[in-house]
Amino acid sequence: MKLLITGARGQLGRELTEQGRTRCGTIQAPAEEDLDIVDLAKVARVIALHQPDVVINTAAYTRVDQAEDEADAAFAVNQTGCANLARVCANHRIPLIHISTDYVFDGRKGSPYFETYPISPLGVYGRSKARGEIEISSRLKEHIIIRTSWLYGQFGQNFVKTILKLAETKESISVVSDQFGSPTNAADLASTLLTIADRLRSPAKGYWGTYHYCGRGIISWHAFAQKIVELARLYADIRTVRVDAVSSAAYPSRSARPAFSALDCSRIRRRFGINTQPWQVSLEDTIRKLLNG
Repeated sequence: MKLLITGARGQLGRELTEQGRTRCGTIQAPAEEDLDIVDLAKVARVIALHQPDVVINTAAYTRVDQAEDEADAAFAVNQTGCANLARVCANHRIPLIHISTDYVFDGRKGSPYFETYPISPLGVYGRSKARGEIEISSRLKEHIIIRTSWLYGQFGQNFVKTILKLAETKESISVVSDQFGSPTNAADLASTLLTIADRLRSPAKGYWGTYHYCGRGIISWHAFAQKIVELARLYADIRTVRVDAVSSAAYPSRSARPAFSALDCSRIRRRFGINTQPWQVSLEDTIRKLLNG
């Protein structure tokens, strides 16, 4: 299988590249300067050159608060970039797998979201990702959109790494306790994406459409931070002795976050036979790699 990965330097893109080298025949992971998805000409040139069997788009503008001040930049990557990829993939009849987010929902439902639930993003980041989904689904039949949540891993910057760094020097950490979701390990998601990409080499059996994938279990950011600190003590000297619960109001942000953004992952299990991993298992594996590495 020939696979082309966009956003290859991000935390998910790097996981995909690492795993893909052992699981796929050929991996193309161009740097952003060689494949800027906002540049239609570059997208067309790179895809025509490599003629991949599947394109996986992990490129995204993900700075949630900063997006409120940089809306043009957010929509350029998350909407225009998606439109460019979908247009070129349609011209070459190449399937596209795209990564989206739980932030397309407003978090007011109070129970896990199914793929068919109406989207209603709260901020610029969520709206730009929602527009990207629309661009892809309207331009390219052979697409799969994977919505995920609370992504972390051994590469890039993420919540787990932030808490680990704070735990080295802070006796106490304060974390919001009124936002709930499902942590997702980038390595688990990368493996899932490669499994799906491999399935697409055979004639698709109604695979196209939107799916949810996240770690199994629902937790608050506060409880997640507590578990990170607890597991970190197994592998390193940790100074933090207390993780305090605070409300979102105590830490106001530029962009509103969904209060409950857990995703129902039953559709991806039914269609592809993919079972999600308990978030606690994947978290310990990541912390062990980070602190023992």
